[in-house]
Amino acid sequence: ERAVSRRGERRASRFGVLPPALGALPLAALLGIGLAAAAQPGSAPPAPGSDDATAHHPFDEPEKWAKLFDDPARDVWQKPAETIAALGLRTGMIAADLGAGTGYFESYLSRAVGATGLVLAIDPEPKMVQYLGKRARQEGLANVLPVLGLNDDPFLPKGRVDRVLIADTYHHIDDRLEYFGRMREVLAPGGTVAVVDFHKRPLPVGPPPEHKLSREHVVDEMQKAGWRLADEKTFLPYQYFLIFAPAAAGGKAPR
Repeated sequence: ERAVSRRGERRASRFGVLPPALGALPLAALLGIGLAAAAQPGSAPPAPGSDDATAHHPFDEPEKWAKLFDDPARDVWQKPAETIAALGLRTGMIAADLGAGTGYFESYLSRAVGATGLVLAIDPEPKMVQYLGKRARQEGLANVLPVLGLNDDPFLPKGRVDRVLIADTYHHIDDRLEYFGRMREVLAPGGTVAVVDFHKRPLPVGPPPEHKLSREHVVDEMQKAGWRLADEKTFLPYQYFLIFAPAAAGGKAPR
């Protein structure tokens, strides 16, 4: 069941009445209707220098993954409250969580943007999106909108997104130069993209080293895709935290 009516500046959906931040966003952009590309378990690793994902495997069992993604022990090293605070979100902003999974960050993002803001919780796995919707409803997160994206298109509304969070997901994305080259179009003036991912070395948490990408690799790719490193946070023990802004000359500084 999807949004089908308007009430003033608000739209109704199965998740409740959506906040005014939606404005005139096209329904197709909000709902991200489409089929997820099939996962490819067991596929060969990318060639050296490739901008494709370092691993392909399904995330189609949300209850199983929730035990890992939402383990309270994760808070010790992921520092979700500090991570979201570092994004510089304000009331009324639109934030996108790319690869939202089971919704680990959604309650923090929801509070950060307030009742007049919007959180787009994006995932290419239909079962994850269903799980996100149920969780948002159970937790009363009326400003969280689960979106079914494609592996090559997250269906973000052009020119409207203030912050994009990509946590522990960057290395799962294929054809990243093209993908992030197009992502510049979705940002509102002063918008940024934050990449949080694991350092490429043995760690007590996270994927194996061969699935990781180094901080330098990510910075290099993002620069090639038309971004500049605008800020960097160093409080996470196992991960780099890179904040990128479009590199276009004369662009506004992150707000």
